[in-house]
Amino acid sequence: MVNSIPMPPTPVNEPILGYLPGSAERAALEVELKRQSNEILEIPCIINGEEIFTGDVVEQVMPHDHGHVIARVHMAGKKEIEAAISSALDAHEMWSTMPWQSRAAIFLKASELLRGPRRAEINASTMLNQSKTCHQAEIDSACELIDFWRFNADYARQIYADLQPPVSPSSMWNSSEVRPLEGFVFSVTPFNFSSIAANLPSSAALMGNVGVWKPSRNSYVSNYRLMRLMMDAGLPGGVINFVPGKASLIGGMCLEHPELAGIHFTGSTKVFRQMWRDVANNLERLKSYPRIVGETGGKDFIVAHPDCDRQALLVAMLRGGFEFQGQKCSAASRVYVPRSVWDAIKDDYVAEVNKITVGDVSDLSNFLGAVIDKKAFDNITGYIDRAAANSSCEIVTGGTYDDSKGYFIQPTSIVCNDPKSETMVEEIFGPVLSIHVYEDDDFEATLTLCDETSEYALTGSIFATDRVHVETAMKALRYSAGNFYINDKPTGAVVGQQPFGGARGSGTNDKAGSPLNLLRWVSPRSIKETFAPPHEWTYGFLG
Repeated sequence: MVNSIPMPPTPVNEPILGYLPGSAERAALEVELKRQSNEILEIPCIINGEEIFTGDVVEQVMPHDHGHVIARVHMAGKKEIEAAISSALDAHEMWSTMPWQSRAAIFLKASELLRGPRRAEINASTMLNQSKTCHQAEIDSACELIDFWRFNADYARQIYADLQPPVSPSSMWNSSEVRPLEGFVFSVTPFNFSSIAANLPSSAALMGNVGVWKPSRNSYVSNYRLMRLMMDAGLPGGVINFVPGKASLIGGMCLEHPELAGIHFTGSTKVFRQMWRDVANNLERLKSYPRIVGETGGKDFIVAHPDCDRQALLVAMLRGGFEFQGQKCSAASRVYVPRSVWDAIKDDYVAEVNKITVGDVSDLSNFLGAVIDKKAFDNITGYIDRAAANSSCEIVTGGTYDDSKGYFIQPTSIVCNDPKSETMVEEIFGPVLSIHVYEDDDFEATLTLCDETSEYALTGSIFATDRVHVETAMKALRYSAGNFYINDKPTGAVVGQQPFGGARGSGTNDKAGSPLNLLRWVSPRSIKETFAPPHEWTYGFLG
């Protein structure tokens, strides 16, 4: 049976371009940044493959220059949401019965378009829309999404091959049909990763599902361009319906619809929990029990042992905590450092963080851009101000901010004497790294403290040289992180290498970037065909 499954191209991870001065990719990106900066994109809903301009318009701005409008977005209302759901359901028969390899070919073609002629376009839109540097955009909206589309095609092949029963006696034939879900999948995507935004609706679609995609209000530009890219790769109308709009309206209508088959979500823990409650309250009205897949918040940690590579720890703290302004669910947010190590690295750490440049991401010399919007800016700076007023906290880097032109926050490091202070416990989602200095002899107690401090369990890392100490941490922190790193920063998972996801308050741990996620979007049917059915109802034991 395996040999009869068509083989897609063998997936390989897309190389990360460097954008060095004088390089071709840098020149192309700079041209595209200028072009997109000088236009105001008109973004419609896309329903059944058609662009719908509703006239209910909101403006999208650059986070690093919030006076600069880059798009006018036509928001979906009740009529458009109903049409999107109906369009998806109408496309179900056509799409679900299309050979899986034909579906996979669309996303493989999309990966090649993104790899080549559309790379600068998508990266530039992510930089301007979400204030990512060229490096952060490259690893996200180019490389990771290309990897998702390549590897998912091969994971689908594995699923279609491996779910067949291994044995059939001579009197019967056992087989399995790997069906998509019955109904539509509702995809709710975040602002911070363009790759996740496109992967959530497309991974379900690859397995034969149809859906409604609600993009984040802060990433309409890059997400619209990715929707157009998938259509240009051959995605039929109605398979994925793109509906920017008010979350409460779209969510309310989708979650109570009888044909809701699944939810693919990345976002806040609070929102995901409410969606789960809403689905539970609607169960009597739903045709099926929806598949609910969510990746939510994190309070990601680094624990250092006194015997560790101190320079590597310093780099992990800086990169892990501050790249993309800390706006990654996997970003390092709390660090537990032995006193001897902190005394040795503190001055160098402060000096290196103070070298970080913050500003317009179109200036490729900047290491950080702006946080995403005013709401995020106010929330993050509130944490900083409260820490500054707390006598048990010491701000050793940053602590300043300015939103007069863009939502800029300097990379802030807070040394917390109290390991349960709010910046050590709560998700901040900004360029704020909290550091607790513990006594060298308290390593194992600190591991327990780390495990018990946060409700989340997404990512974490241990820095230690002696393998015994690594194993001690691995055991103590077994359920503290779904992605665990040894002597590395707790962010930067690669598709096909480190499948991503966490548990506890961090989500359902269905591991994007592996076959496990795609398995959530199928509903196998076991089929038994009997060649010699019995013609008598009695059994021998009856005499």
